[in-house]
Amino acid sequence: MPKRKFAVGVDLGGTSIKIGLVDEKGKIHDKTAIDSLAHEGPKTVINQIIKGIKQLRKRDDHGILGIGIGSPGTIRTKKGTVEDPPNFPGWGKIHLGNVIKKEFKTDVFVENDANAAAIGELIYGAGKKFSNFIMITLGTGVGGGIIINKKIYRGEVGGAGELGHVTIDANGVPCKCGSFGCVEAYIGNNYLIERVKAELQNNKKSLLHELCKNNPDQLSPKIIHEAAEKGDQFARSVIIDTGKRLGYGLTNAVNILDITNIIIGGGVSGFGELLFNSVEETLKTRVMKPFRNRIVVIPAKLKNEAGIKGASALVFYKS
Repeated sequence: MPKRKFAVGVDLGGTSIKIGLVDEKGKIHDKTAIDSLAHEGPKTVINQIIKGIKQLRKRDDHGILGIGIGSPGTIRTKKGTVEDPPNFPGWGKIHLGNVIKKEFKTDVFVENDANAAAIGELIYGAGKKFSNFIMITLGTGVGGGIIINKKIYRGEVGGAGELGHVTIDANGVPCKCGSFGCVEAYIGNNYLIERVKAELQNNKKSLLHELCKNNPDQLSPKIIHEAAEKGDQFARSVIIDTGKRLGYGLTNAVNILDITNIIIGGGVSGFGELLFNSVEETLKTRVMKPFRNRIVVIPAKLKNEAGIKGASALVFYKS
């Protein structure tokens, strides 16, 4: 019986780092999570990645083929270099792949986190049936990955697919990327929660007050979804508005690329059917007419495991 092959998949997020031991069929055999401590700068974050991988390997000492890392920012995949990731202060340009390779003495592959999630969905998830699709990840930030002819499209320097930084309001609110009115600046988790907290002051009857025990700091997408499920009109309006704003950004991508299959994942995608319907309705009223009857908006199949599985796939499947 042939020996099973394993890879370590690292999903680097602005809040936490998820790490898994994955076989070549996409089965996660063990996983762990550790705070990213992004506010403390790149050295701390890298130490957290190393600490998390060591924790996992201490429990499961399988021989591994390599380590795959999905990271925010523009990634130069040949060198494993991460450049200016949003929500990660002080990074600039970091040779992440080289640092991790030196530590663990194994092959390391670094990819944009949303690209890694798209690769995961392509190989193991909802994208298996499509030759072309756009992947959106909704979490601390808003990421995008573009699959064309079953290959990830990276652009000239690895920065393609940053759909969270498409401008939907030229005079809009500041975004951490340095621009204004980006999709992420309205529906990225932190921005979204801050906006809902401010608007709650004018929605005194909302169930959200009760569900967060009158402490707005307890607000989360999960609580907003719970209130919407119970019929709270303010919570429902938040989710519908989130879908509309995402739809505005995706309209640009659909019209430019002529790709009409949309897969949405990440924590905020837990808003569910109300969100998906809002995105789809927005797209169908705003994209060019020849595209409208081809619009498909579906949830990611791998859910919270997309980042880990996609990162591990970088080791098994060179894209």
